[in-house]
Amino acid sequence: MTDTRPDPRIAIAFVVNDIATEKDDYSTIRLARKAAARGHRVALIGLDDFIYDWQDGICAMATLSAAEEFADDTAYLAHLQDESRGRERIRLAEYDILMLRSDPAEELTTRSWAPSSSLLFSQLAALGDTIVLNDPRHLTDAVNKTYFQFFPEAVRPATTITCQTEEVRRFLEAHGGKGVIKPLQGSGGQGVFVIDDNNRQNLNQIVEAVTRDGYAIVQEYLPAAAEGDLRMITLNGRPLKVEDTYACMHRFSQTDDHRSNISAGGAVEMAVPDEAALRIAEIVGPKLINDGMYFAGLDIAGDKMMEVNVDTPGGLNFIDDMSGIDFSGVVIGDLERKVRLRRQYGGTLDNRLLAMI
Repeated sequence: MTDTRPDPRIAIAFVVNDIATEKDDYSTIRLARKAAARGHRVALIGLDDFIYDWQDGICAMATLSAAEEFADDTAYLAHLQDESRGRERIRLAEYDILMLRSDPAEELTTRSWAPSSSLLFSQLAALGDTIVLNDPRHLTDAVNKTYFQFFPEAVRPATTITCQTEEVRRFLEAHGGKGVIKPLQGSGGQGVFVIDDNNRQNLNQIVEAVTRDGYAIVQEYLPAAAEGDLRMITLNGRPLKVEDTYACMHRFSQTDDHRSNISAGGAVEMAVPDEAALRIAEIVGPKLINDGMYFAGLDIAGDKMMEVNVDTPGGLNFIDDMSGIDFSGVVIGDLERKVRLRRQYGGTLDNRLLAMI
């Protein structure tokens, strides 16, 4: 089990889309609250808050947290969003950890420039002593679901990526007339459609809606998905586990809506990953490690992985609450360990290695 003993105070900054749009059921808020309760210096940075300073390097206008315990995530978020507290200018060189927790899909139609800009600032921050997670160089390659196609074929459903309706039709005809179509850059179950005999006549309109802001990804329908999916959290490229309990939950729909995402109204329960899910985690682990994807969420249905979330994997707070196990505290303890190792090696270890050891 990961060592969770508190180290001397460290400084952790979390990058989010916008502090004003954070919610009290986001895993980022839980992680930040756990860090604050351990006495660490915590800051939250929005995507448009970065500054490149000719003297101070990478800086940011940040919302700073009190280093104390809060009753719950709701109370903690209210503390962070209290406008009377204002923001402060910080130097990233003074922070041990920069944890990237923004969702690029939220910026697709309003601030498409913001995710890529923040990743470039983060890459510059990683040139110093700040450990940046997930590794920003490879997160740049993972800005949409095309990244998924770099994982071994054995774990992926058959897939087509296109803007062309006829290509979608061709794929469906080759896969029994049924499939799942969604935006290539999206999250939370937004814009996801199951295509079958009941709505094939509306295919043109569905493709038009999905491709309004870019490419569509079309995948074979996985029958196991009718029962929902597993969200398995990985840390350092391996399933996060405390004693005999995995950070893994079953997400399922309680309505006729096929989407099991929590943000789309799905329900959740703790789950024990079966042999197929653990095999998938074993197969995808080496690439997660190679790419510095420290904290990830694998979405699994049956013997296939439907998605891998490396930008802002959620659900850890729900898993904490359902299991009664402080997985979030384990993550913060692991960050403390990485800072300790960086200090012991005097800054000679590169960011990608620190991200995964």
